[in-house]
Amino acid sequence: MDTTTTGKRKRDNHNPNPSNDIDFSLLEELEKTQPTSDTTIDIKTLKKLVLSFERKLKDNIAARLKYPDQPEKFADSEIELHDEIEKLKILAGAPELYPELVNLNTIPSLLDLLTHDNTDIAIDVVNLLQDLTDEDVLDEDNESVKVLVDCLVENNVLESLVQNLLRLNENDSDEVSAVFGTLTSIENMIEVKPNVAELVCERTKLLRWIVGKIKVREFDVNKQYASEILAILLQSSVANQKRLGGMNGVDVVLQAVAMYKSRDPKSLDEEEMVENLFDCLCCLLMPLENKERFLKAEGVELMIIIMNQKKLCYGSAIRALDFALTNYPPACERFVDVMGLKTAFPAFMGKIPSTKNKKKRAKEEIEERLISLVASLFGGVLRGSRRERLLSKFVENEYEKVDRLIELYMRYSNRVKEESERLNELELDDLEV
Repeated sequence: MDTTTTGKRKRDNHNPNPSNDIDFSLLEELEKTQPTSDTTIDIKTLKKLVLSFERKLKDNIAARLKYPDQPEKFADSEIELHDEIEKLKILAGAPELYPELVNLNTIPSLLDLLTHDNTDIAIDVVNLLQDLTDEDVLDEDNESVKVLVDCLVENNVLESLVQNLLRLNENDSDEVSAVFGTLTSIENMIEVKPNVAELVCERTKLLRWIVGKIKVREFDVNKQYASEILAILLQSSVANQKRLGGMNGVDVVLQAVAMYKSRDPKSLDEEEMVENLFDCLCCLLMPLENKERFLKAEGVELMIIIMNQKKLCYGSAIRALDFALTNYPPACERFVDVMGLKTAFPAFMGKIPSTKNKKKRAKEEIEERLISLVASLFGGVLRGSRRERLLSKFVENEYEKVDRLIELYMRYSNRVKEESERLNELELDDLEV
């Protein structure tokens, strides 16, 4: 399959039956029993479900074509279509049948419904896709789910999902759930097929939708999930990092985290969202051009302000600065110019403020980030008064920071030694076995 193709699948708008002339006489033979949650799902049951779905779809299309301006005339057919889509959810319990589902050519018909005039029908399909690609199903039968996801992507599921996402109204509770379901389906497909992360950004307006969601000041669960999806899209794709940077993404993320410079999140979900946003910021700071945008948007200054406020985002701000200063001298120089040394070195000396996150590992990570940050400063500030100011920090107070460096060096050297000895023992144990 050529996953670089960006063209959408052509649809035959004049054909009221997208079911490829299925023989509905088979349905009459299979329709004697309806599957229940206790029904054993086999190929015969699958074919019965598919044929029943295709028939109800055909009925709905015919009713809409015949009575386009009389909703009451096709309402019953849409209730029946809804019921058939719901029945297909039972297939999530038998992922080994996914290849057969693909062979029955049902996927195109299902995905066409994501553009159905009735958003309730489109939402039914979103919920079905969410169930069929659920992580529990993936754990049960990875290969079969891959077959399904390949077929979905070939049939433009990403374009259809995002197109439907753009029309959802989050003032409606059902559509709020559909937004969540859409993001879940996309995340599930990325888990199965990692290159979906780039495909969905190349082919759709998902990034633009997420940017718009992050700009909203009020917190809600879908904003939190949007931040998580954005972090997933950015973490392993330089192309996505550059693409979002070109969409003013660095500035948008900075504005989003700036709301927490002097206050802590009000809930655990909001706290997770803020961490996601900092993850996004760190990913964005990988390409050089985004470091330049960060500097221009006064990101260095904002991170120092956040550090000075000593709120929950303290450690995250240090992490972002570490990414920003790595191999980028202009950011190192700006850091010195805006009194960053005065802010960072107390923490370097071990005076890390207490926050809600009191885990030992959290403090150790801050310490490690600060060591990296100081190393970047020495590599990026090479001459002039800035260099003198940096060096003077290690002279003041009777060289206490040099003592601190030696202390840290000894501690980490001992850790490396202990870990090396442990690994050597494991190798010896393996050889003895």
